[in-house]
Amino acid sequence: MSRTVAETGTQTGTQTGWLVVLAKAPRAGQVKTRMVPPLTPAQAAELYASLLEDVLRATARFACDLGLHPVVSVNPPDACAEIARMAPAPFRVVAQRGGSLSERMTWVVREAAASGATRILLRGSDSPALGGQIVAHALRDLETSDLVVCPDLDGGYSLIGLRRPASGLFDQPMSTRTVLDDTLARAAELGLRTRIQAPSFDLDTIEDLRPLADLRFHPDTPDLCKNTLAYIDRHDLWRYLSRPIPGRGAFSA
Repeated sequence: MSRTVAETGTQTGTQTGWLVVLAKAPRAGQVKTRMVPPLTPAQAAELYASLLEDVLRATARFACDLGLHPVVSVNPPDACAEIARMAPAPFRVVAQRGGSLSERMTWVVREAAASGATRILLRGSDSPALGGQIVAHALRDLETSDLVVCPDLDGGYSLIGLRRPASGLFDQPMSTRTVLDDTLARAAELGLRTRIQAPSFDLDTIEDLRPLADLRFHPDTPDLCKNTLAYIDRHDLWRYLSRPIPGRGAFSA
């Protein structure tokens, strides 16, 4: 079972980087609300819990392989113990601080830097197909860049990495179709050397299941998305897509 910051202390030892999962408590009516309807609030929360479990497991493995410190940053703060029970043992659990997502991301970057991290990678909790190779490339690119970004399909990003805090980088609305462009423009104003990674995708709407279905038989996908795919199969959420998926019957659990 993982432990909270109060139990582990604030030192990162010899670790030089943080790999942070930005997570929410999987509570009905508070997560994946853009999937409701056709899902019920309870189903949306259950799907998110499956996503989070997959992302935490994969992130722990990536962090171990890359010599990073795995951290899960939790909103709301009173959910830290709940998320700690889900997270694999290596994770450090911290509460998100700040009113907006922009403020909370700024805070965790500063917290990482204050703890001695010189490579700070933040990833979302709803991008289960984000693979270790993308994370490894982002970490490598931070050797020569100030900022790395992995775009998603809706104008945002699934992963962002910095060498150090950049004042004002996140000072824009975060849940828009222009957030990637806005962030890159802000990075240019700040004089940051930026690298763009291979794109990934988030699961925000029912139609976002389609790229996951397209990757279903990629050799890495079942390992990354085991719980997510099992939940989608069990409840046949594929049927809600606007266009049928060829061979959907092969997806049955």
